[in-house]
Amino acid sequence: MMMRKVISLMTFLTCLTASALSLTEGWAGAWAQKKTLPNGLTLIVSERNELPTLHLQLLIRAGASADPENLRGLANMTAELLTQGTKKREAARISREIESVGGSLTSSAEADFSVLALTILKKDLTLGLEVLSDVLLNPTFPAEEIERKRAEIRARLQRMDEDPRQVARRAFFKRLFGNHPYAFPEEGTMETVQAVTREDIVRFYRSFYRPNNAILVMVGQVGLEEAEKAVLTHFKDWEQAPIDRSPLPPLPPLKGVQIEKIDRPITQANIVLGHLGIARSHPDFYALQVMNYILGGGGFASRLVDRIRDDLGLTYGIYSHFDAREHPGAFLIAVETQNRNANTAVRETLKEIRKIMDQGVTPAELAEAQAYLTGSFPLRMDSNGKMVRLLSTMEFYGLGLDYPERYPELIRKVTKEEVLRVARTYLHPENFLLVVVGDQKEVQFQDNWP
Repeated sequence: MMMRKVISLMTFLTCLTASALSLTEGWAGAWAQKKTLPNGLTLIVSERNELPTLHLQLLIRAGASADPENLRGLANMTAELLTQGTKKREAARISREIESVGGSLTSSAEADFSVLALTILKKDLTLGLEVLSDVLLNPTFPAEEIERKRAEIRARLQRMDEDPRQVARRAFFKRLFGNHPYAFPEEGTMETVQAVTREDIVRFYRSFYRPNNAILVMVGQVGLEEAEKAVLTHFKDWEQAPIDRSPLPPLPPLKGVQIEKIDRPITQANIVLGHLGIARSHPDFYALQVMNYILGGGGFASRLVDRIRDDLGLTYGIYSHFDAREHPGAFLIAVETQNRNANTAVRETLKEIRKIMDQGVTPAELAEAQAYLTGSFPLRMDSNGKMVRLLSTMEFYGLGLDYPERYPELIRKVTKEEVLRVARTYLHPENFLLVVVGDQKEVQFQDNWP
C-alpha cells in the first residue's frame, strides 16, 4: 500500500513539475510593470492577451486588524457597504450596470486588508472603471443598507456558532490572541457589529481609503500606458492623506498546555491545537513551508495524514498550517475524530510533532516537498483572476515583482538541516493551546499532557 502510494505521488510530482516548467516559461514571456501615480496610488499592470477579460483588484491597507477594540467588524462592514449605494447610483443600479455586461464587482475585508475586485470585458473597461471609481470615491452608506448589512452579518455569525468547526477555530483564535485583532473573525462579534454606527463607518472610510494606502492591480488585455491613462481619468479626484495607524497590542505569551473544552451534542470531536507562528515577512517562511508540507500541510503526502488517518484510522482528515500574516499568525493543527478517539488523536499528533523535531526529515520527503511546492506555484497564476490576487499580495507583503522567478530557488535551497532547525525553533509541543468541541461526556478529555 505504502509503495503504491509513493509511486503514485512521484508520478504526480513528475507530471506537475513538467506542467510547472511550461507555465513558468509562459510567465517569463509575460511581464508586470509597476508605477506610483501622483496621488500616491501604486499601479501594477500585467498585460495578458489570451482572454478578453480584465481583472482588477484594488487592495486597501485597512483590514480587520485596523478595527478599533470596541468595533470589531468595522473594516468588513465598511468594505461590504461600498457597493450598496453612491451619490449617483443606488445598490440595484450598481449591480445591474456591471451584471448587464457580464461583469462582477465585489468588496470584502480580510485580516490585513480590504479588497474591491472587478471583472469586466476589455470592451467594457470604461464602464467598469466608472462604476468602480464611483463606489470607491462616492459611497453614501445609506442607513437602510447599513441595517440590512448588519442583519446579514449577524446571521452569518449565528451560522458560525452552529458549525462545530467554526466554533473550535474561533475559540482557538480568541484564546490564543487575546485582545489582538487576529483573535476575532473579520465579521466581528454580535455585540461589536451591533455597536457600529454610520459615523464609525464614514470615519473609518475617510481615514483609510486613500490612494497612498492602496494598490491597484490590472491583469488582462491592457498595457501600463493605457491603464495609467484610464486610472488617472477616473481616479483624478481621489486625494491622498496621512494614514494614522494605532499600534497593535502585544501578543500574549503562551506557557504550558492550555485546554478549552466546549460541550456540544455531536458525535465527532473537532480539535484545534497550536500556538503562535510567524509573520509573512519572516526569513524562515520558506523553510517552514517545506517543513509544514511534510508534517501536515501536504495532504495525503503528509506524516499526520499517513499516521492519524491511514495507519490508525482515527479521522478522514487532518492538516497543519502556518497562518503567516502581516503580523505573526497562528500555527495550528485541526482534526475531526469520533469523541472516544479524541485523546488518542491528540497523543499521536504530538508524537509526530516531536518526531520531526527529534529526527528531522528524509531526503525523499524533502525532495517530494520541494517538487510539489515549486511545481504547483505556477498554478497560482494560470488565469487572470489568480494572477491579479497573486500580484496584489506580492506587493502588499513587499515580495517584489520578480517573486515568481525567485520562489522556486527559495524552496529548492532549503536543506534537511534547515527543516530540522525550524521544526525545533517554531514547534512547541510543551507550550500549546488545545480546543476540543464535542460531547464532553464521551470525549473524557484528559487535562494533563506530557
